[in-house]
Amino acid sequence: MKLSKRGEYGLRAMIYLADPQRSGDKVQIKEIAAHEQIPVKYLEQILLSLKNVGLLQSRAGLGGGYALGRPAGLITLGEVIRVLDGPLAPIRCASQTAYEPCSCPDEETCGLRLVMVDVRQAVADIIDHTTLADVVERSRRAEQQKHNRLFTAPANRQPEPPLPDA
Repeated sequence: MKLSKRGEYGLRAMIYLADPQRSGDKVQIKEIAAHEQIPVKYLEQILLSLKNVGLLQSRAGLGGGYALGRPAGLITLGEVIRVLDGPLAPIRCASQTAYEPCSCPDEETCGLRLVMVDVRQAVADIIDHTTLADVVERSRRAEQQKHNRLFTAPANRQPEPPLPDA
């Protein structure tokens, strides 16, 4: 599986909307695009695809914008990726949703196909059990760890010696 730009941008926008600070609020597409550094016109197309399957809701006009269609804890990364990028399998004969027979002599014993089925399953096991809320929480923990690293000096750390004069 290779995540396309469309898939990446869609996930980033959904994660942005999943942040509890924006919970319940409609967010303007320009705000999402600016924060995530995504071209507005491209983001419009992506969000429309997500809205059409119920992952997003929107309202036009004053006070309008986008919001998640369901709680962030009920939307998995796998759902978003499949809407935007299609099947997960690296090759069609390993796909559960877009299966096509391969050209190998015996598909049932084809080593490549068997490995690619395992790859597809490993990816699916992660993204189908990871919600937008999980990603937001993971990001918050990483931000806190970064903050602690930057602003909490260890007690046993020695100050840097001064640089010698040139």
